Amino acid sequence: MIRVLVAEDSSTARALLVGILSADPEIEVIGQARDGVEAVEMTQRLRPDVVTMDIDMPLLNGFEATKRIMVEAPTPIVIVTGISDTRQVASSMQALSCGALTLLQKPTGPLQRDFEEMCKHTVETVKSLSQVKVVGHRTARRRSSSIPPPSSPGRTGIVAIAASTGGPTAIQRILCELPQDFPLPIVVVQHLARGFVEGFALWMSGACPLRVQVATHGAALSAGTVYVAPDDRHLGVGRNATALLDGDMPPIGGFKPSGTYLFSSVAKAYGASAIAVVLTGMGVDGTAGLRAVKQSGGRVIAQDEDTSVVFGMPASAIAEGMADEIVPLGDIASRLIAGAMRLDRGNQRGAAR
Repeated sequence: MIRVLVAEDSSTARALLVGILSADPEIEVIGQARDGVEAVEMTQRLRPDVVTMDIDMPLLNGFEATKRIMVEAPTPIVIVTGISDTRQVASSMQALSCGALTLLQKPTGPLQRDFEEMCKHTVETVKSLSQVKVVGHRTARRRSSSIPPPSSPGRTGIVAIAASTGGPTAIQRILCELPQDFPLPIVVVQHLARGFVEGFALWMSGACPLRVQVATHGAALSAGTVYVAPDDRHLGVGRNATALLDGDMPPIGGFKPSGTYLFSSVAKAYGASAIAVVLTGMGVDGTAGLRAVKQSGGRVIAQDEDTSVVFGMPASAIAEGMADEIVPLGDIASRLIAGAMRLDRGNQRGAAR
């Protein structure tokens, strides 16, 4: 049995979440905390496999409770939060910097859009994170170093990143360790609950030196700028270095936006000038698209198992022979810097010929 502690001050929301989790025969809710102080005390005493944590609670909020738990009784924590506006979502994501592993939308009841799908995702996430061995948390650092600008203007290359569970903090760390003058655009598919993407982009903007924005159709892709896929639309790129959004194509492998769609599009538009990165996450999204990247001469980086919250997506890419490099999260930024410089040298040789 997977033992779960639910921390939620609203009795209605708490009862609903407990009901959703308890309906699964493999999950046992062993405690219900009504505030952050109880959440910390019950985690220490009951030693659950997973804690679901609300943010706005009396006595001690979810941020402080998460910090204390990660110091006193490290445990996988899932933030379960409501959505009211972009800034609230961005604020909730600060809990990921405190050590929580992922963020889920708080269910409100059977009349909610996609309620059954949301319940299923909540249960799957709790089950998956129950296997994570939490030993500590590392705060992302800003990098002050710089790298030479590209020797020639124009489309020199691109970085494409796909991630799911555990991805927000992984992406944050990578972006914080890239210099502000990073010479390539970065396009990102991060699986998030509907309504979270604007807050995710806002949170990342305040956390890293690069510009971060939600991608818009036809936007020119600029160096040192991160473009995040919006809700319910696939993100791709055009040969003229623009972002392309597709709302008509159905989900790929259950995902929209999809990492597979992004990688396939990048391979077609950039060929050997593409660098694809597959990060922590459940499932196999992205693997099929990485095949196109490899066939076009692009480079594929996969996060290693030890630093992945959930090894599903990188493991799938590795098993299919798609990864050129399998590296710890802390080394990915340096690999991207080296890759950008390598592409620029290649462009210089091509121009000389």
